[in-house]
Parts: sequence; structure tokens; C-alpha cells
Amino acid sequence: MDATTNILNWFEIPVKDIKRAQKFYETIFSIKMTDMGVMMGMQMVNFPSKMGNGKLSGALVKSKFHKPSATTGCLNYLNANPSIQKVIGKIEKAGGTLIMQKSLISKEVGYMAMFIDTEGNRMALHAQK
Repeated sequence: MDATTNILNWFEIPVKDIKRAQKFYETIFSIKMTDMGVMMGMQMVNFPSKMGNGKLSGALVKSKFHKPSATTGCLNYLNANPSIQKVIGKIEKAGGTLIMQKSLISKEVGYMAMFIDTEGNRMALHAQK
């Protein structure tokens, strides 16, 4: 692998109710997600992406292998640029719970926040402002 290749290329967010989760993420990020139907026993709804050029993407996934968790597992940071506060302001109205307010990581790195989504997943946000 060369230095221009991302080590991460795909993520999956476990869900209990895929339509509810889709509505939540479409609302807080002002995006349109794509229902991919069922593949290999997994119901999937994809986040929009620009694959290639170092970009990555992921999906909401409902299957017997995917279990939401507010306390364990990987912590995914979702891109909240250009304004983390704009996304934070939509979380509770959309049914999520903010568990960490906007916090400065450093001037160079930017800001972060954490929330629990409608499915019970602990998630994080990152943005420069």
C-alpha cells in the first residue's frame, strides 16, 4: 500500500430500524442516502460518496451480525464540515442524544462532538469549524 492510500475504505453502522436510521442521518447531514436492498443477508442503505481519490464511504446495515452499541466497539467520526454546530443542532430534533458538546481538539485538527443515534450507536463528528 502506498502513502496516498487510505487504510480505511468502508464502514458499517449497525441499525435496528433501517428506515428510522436513514431518516436520522439524512436529516442531520442534509443528505440523500441510497437504499441498496438486501445483499448477502444484510439490508443496506449507503451514504453518498465520491469513491476514488482517497474518499471512503459506508452504510447503515441491518443483519444478524450487526449490533448497535452505545459503549463498545469502534468509534466512527463522521464529517460535519463546514460547520459541526450545524449538525449538532439537528441531532436531538432528529431523535438522537448529544453526549459530548463541540470540543476543540486543537487549532490544527479542528473540533469534535459525540452523540448516540436513534439506533443506540455511539458516534462522533469532526469538522474544522
